[in-house]
Amino acid sequence: MMEGTYIKLSNVSKTFPGVKALDGIELEIKYGEVHALVGENGAGKSTLIKILAGNYQPDEGALIEIEGEKISGLTPMEAIRRGIIVIYQDFSLFPNLTVAENISISNQLEKKGKPVDWKEMRETAKQALSALGVDIDTDTILENLSIAKQQLVAISRALACKAKLIIMDEPTSTLSGGEVELLFTIIKNLQARGISILFVSHKLEELFKVCSVFTVIRDGQYIGTYPKEEMDNEKLIKLMVGRKVEFNHQSAKQIGEAVLEVKNLSKEGNFKDISFVLHKGEILGITGLVGAGRTEIIQAICGIACADSGEIYIKGKKVLIRSMEEAVKYGISYVPESRLTEGLILTKSVEDNIAITVLKRLRGKNRLISRKKKEDLAKEWIEKLNIKPGYSDMEAQKLSGGNQQKIVVAKWLASDPSILIVDEPTNGIDVGAKSEIHDLLRKLSDQGMGVIMVSSELTEILSISDRVLVVRRGRINGRFDGTEACQTTIMNAAILKNEKAKGGPAS
Repeated sequence: MMEGTYIKLSNVSKTFPGVKALDGIELEIKYGEVHALVGENGAGKSTLIKILAGNYQPDEGALIEIEGEKISGLTPMEAIRRGIIVIYQDFSLFPNLTVAENISISNQLEKKGKPVDWKEMRETAKQALSALGVDIDTDTILENLSIAKQQLVAISRALACKAKLIIMDEPTSTLSGGEVELLFTIIKNLQARGISILFVSHKLEELFKVCSVFTVIRDGQYIGTYPKEEMDNEKLIKLMVGRKVEFNHQSAKQIGEAVLEVKNLSKEGNFKDISFVLHKGEILGITGLVGAGRTEIIQAICGIACADSGEIYIKGKKVLIRSMEEAVKYGISYVPESRLTEGLILTKSVEDNIAITVLKRLRGKNRLISRKKKEDLAKEWIEKLNIKPGYSDMEAQKLSGGNQQKIVVAKWLASDPSILIVDEPTNGIDVGAKSEIHDLLRKLSDQGMGVIMVSSELTEILSISDRVLVVRRGRINGRFDGTEACQTTIMNAAILKNEKAKGGPAS
């Protein structure tokens, strides 16, 4: 394995009109090193990644050295030629193409219009997959593969491009526990081949598991680079956010009457005999392994994908919910798992996104939307949820992940619900924004709202849930009081069959 520095960045800044996104960033990555890039949402990580990938040009005065050579005017194709490959959170693959086509596409672009050698393409793909130790049919259409296998295709594409540095942006955000472990094994194999990894994640336990060096940036500025041995959770969080952030266990509290009751809800192939009660002023946590049926259960409650059988009661009254519109009528709001594909209209403004759930309420005397009412509503929620920057006319896609999530929450709170359902509310956001979301959910429950929170993060479930339901293979396999639950009991219920849990209490 080669030794020494593969890439070094010095004094890297990037200015956009009115905003300095990066200011004097330093980064040095050695051959075969797994290097963590950490910072809050909006700290500048994505901008730095785009500079490394050649998509953005840094301000004058920046120095980029790759394998000892000073580089100016790095373009996307030049970055790929020099071995820099980015695997974005959405993988940036082509779902309608085959595995072989996806793996070899960069190599084909290099041929500049020459006829495709299909035999060579399949052979290239097979060699890349073999190097990872995985067996995937190269003729399979990509969209027919699981998310975990699509990620393996993205990594294989990097190998086919003779990658020397692979940048992984939130690589575990959609993976189950077993798939995460497989990814970590592959990262170790890549490291053994001398390939460097720049690992970007908000999951601190993962960073400490795979990374040996941490570079921290905050508000676009370089804070420092530290070896793993000098780091712990508390120090890393303080460096990232500039303050101490605490995640405390939810203390026991008085809860009110039932606001939602689900009885024997079933949907073939998804879940069966789901029964539980949500009380006024309660946070009910629902967890389990990815694919256990958690999201399907709450989408059935919201009328997005209706159940085949079972009953739903709102404040003691039996209701039939067949759409999200009907759910809102009964006081239910739903913050979906993916803010990018389900929660936001990215090209619309913050104001438009917040107003979309209450347009009828914003009509003036002429039955048209009142501009002032819409502006006032946006300003109200921007202030309440501390959305930054506080420009109501800014496109949602230009905000950080944490602030985008706040917009999704704001638009549903604007509908004045009595029941709020949130699915993975802090997925892909930093510890500072995560703490703010937790505080908001606690505040809403304290004000009497019933909250259902679906989360894969056990620390999140344990820190703010009054009660916890564990779903295993479409059934509730464990029910715990929030003050008594622990990671061990929850994981046992998520993994092991529990005959006693089937007929457990619903409330």
